Amino acid sequence: MYRKSLDFIQKEISDAVSSISEESQDRFLDLLLKKKTIFIYGSGRSGLVGKFFAVRLVQLGLDVHFVGDMTTPIISKDDLAVLVSNTGETMSAVQTANIARRIGCHVICLTSSPTSKLAHASNDVIFLNVRKNSDTKEYAPLGTIFEDAVVMFFDSIVPCLMKKLDCTEDCMRKRHAIWV
Repeated sequence: MYRKSLDFIQKEISDAVSSISEESQDRFLDLLLKKKTIFIYGSGRSGLVGKFFAVRLVQLGLDVHFVGDMTTPIISKDDLAVLVSNTGETMSAVQTANIARRIGCHVICLTSSPTSKLAHASNDVIFLNVRKNSDTKEYAPLGTIFEDAVVMFFDSIVPCLMKKLDCTEDCMRKRHAIWV
């Protein structure tokens, strides 16, 4: 069972990440580099995925905050909001998008539902084509494929950002959290 699940998850993740258009990838990179501050939000496991990415962006030297943390400053029109939601219907993500857009912030979402409320509330949508079939329920329940695919996409973006920012792993290590 383990091997079948692993093989299924690997293939589905690869297919989902490959479904992201090159235009979406380029637009996302451009926004990450041009906007003053980056705000990331997701609920539940999507939030954890967003936090993974936030850590990497901080290590790259970018100004990043996770929406909902007590130290998160107010968002402005010069900023970028990155929202992660499989269904695109999570109320807190949709509300965050609506508030950010009202302020004038650029909102980009990652979702498997391009016609969702979140997609409609966003300036840009990164669509991950996540198949839903009977094998998904057996080998990768709930949002597993979406969440893992977003992690892979985010991790694949990091080397591109490193190159554009002229930041090496040694440079990133200097910003790596050290707990003593």
